[in-house]
Amino acid sequence: MTEPFKHPLAIDGKDASNLRGDPIDPQRYYTRDFMEKEWEHMWTKVWLVAGRENQLQEPGDYIVHDLAHETVFIVRQEDGSLKGFYNVCSHRAQRLVWGREGSQETFQCPYHGWKFDITGTLVYVEDPEDFVDGDPCGKHNLIEVRVDTWGSFVWYTMDDEAPPLLDYLAPIPDLYAGHMFEKSVRARWIRLELDCNWKFWCDNFNESYHTRTAHPQVPPIIDQDHFTSRFEMFPMGHARIVQMGRPSLRDCSPDDDFQPFDDALRHWGIDPDAYPDFETKVMQGWIDLKEAKKAKWQEKGYLHYENLDDEALTESPFQFIFPNVAIGPSADGLFFARWEPHRDDPEKCYFDYWTMTYPVEGMDEWRERTSEEAVKVAEAEFEWREYDEGRGVQDLSGEVVYQDWALMQGQKDGWRSRGYQEPLLAKQETRVRRFHEVLNDYIAGNPPGRD
Repeated sequence: MTEPFKHPLAIDGKDASNLRGDPIDPQRYYTRDFMEKEWEHMWTKVWLVAGRENQLQEPGDYIVHDLAHETVFIVRQEDGSLKGFYNVCSHRAQRLVWGREGSQETFQCPYHGWKFDITGTLVYVEDPEDFVDGDPCGKHNLIEVRVDTWGSFVWYTMDDEAPPLLDYLAPIPDLYAGHMFEKSVRARWIRLELDCNWKFWCDNFNESYHTRTAHPQVPPIIDQDHFTSRFEMFPMGHARIVQMGRPSLRDCSPDDDFQPFDDALRHWGIDPDAYPDFETKVMQGWIDLKEAKKAKWQEKGYLHYENLDDEALTESPFQFIFPNVAIGPSADGLFFARWEPHRDDPEKCYFDYWTMTYPVEGMDEWRERTSEEAVKVAEAEFEWREYDEGRGVQDLSGEVVYQDWALMQGQKDGWRSRGYQEPLLAKQETRVRRFHEVLNDYIAGNPPGRD
């Protein structure tokens, strides 16, 4: 078994001495003043996910991304490149494009009829002779935003001074270079409005200390021991945990009814009953599982395994991407979450939940290892859901993310309580404070990666 790769940019994510120790004041979770500072100094300075590359296959294909009061659209060009534009007409700022995605040769303003081609160039106006400075076509064009791609996702930034995308994401592209994200399908595509500040999710996804309590289905398949896990923080504000893809010995026993690890072993031709005891099954079975995947991936049709190393074949990394994305790239799929601020209310946010997996010949459905329900291995249609205190998403009640949603109201109330105390963080929660310190740096006008 090869040693896990530790990237040279990785900072120990359990060592609080790597932080300043900034307090986490509760007002940041509910005041409009802090919300406005975030918008001005952070949201307009970072790289954001607009959608997936496979939504933009042909020239004229476009996706729209709305963020608070801003809106952009991104279009595939004739030469195969992508261009992004603020979604406002250059005439008098009417919104130009509605909906989530589509395909057009031109974009016409619904107010005065101005038309722009896919390069953002103004190509038609009514009464061009009536303008003091002459026909504005070809001159008064749309304003661009910077666009790039990584990991099958389309990214953009509103900041001309932001680092290039790969520099901003570093070292994430290196960490997951063996994954074929571009071959994945989005088998679940859900968006909700939730009653909590967006930073609830940054805190939640930057620690797994809550997992034993909130997600009891996880320890039987992913080791929750902090002393067997790896905690890493990175210079641009990103952070992750890497947990072992085996049961937690101190949580599970051979008498438990729920034994998902046995199913994983059987799927790869390993008899879980052949081990002399539970601990041997967990520890040796974990190693045997790696070897079986390396030996049989091709014959079983798991072609996306081709470039995965020992760690990627079995372990469970959970990656936070500053400021508002989390991915869980397993060997067989990708959990993706994106959360965004509400337009007006600091105590609301929007939440996107995608389940992504890889096509395997003969496999019509796939079940993520902590899920109860399988998803069809096919591109899903977009679903807008009403959360409605959980009633609108009951079909997801067996999912880890549903259990997180159930914690929102209690946390929201706590932030406003007179009993609020400065969080007393375990070492394994160091990444929580790290997120807030990086956010503070943005608000202070000192974002990472700038000269």
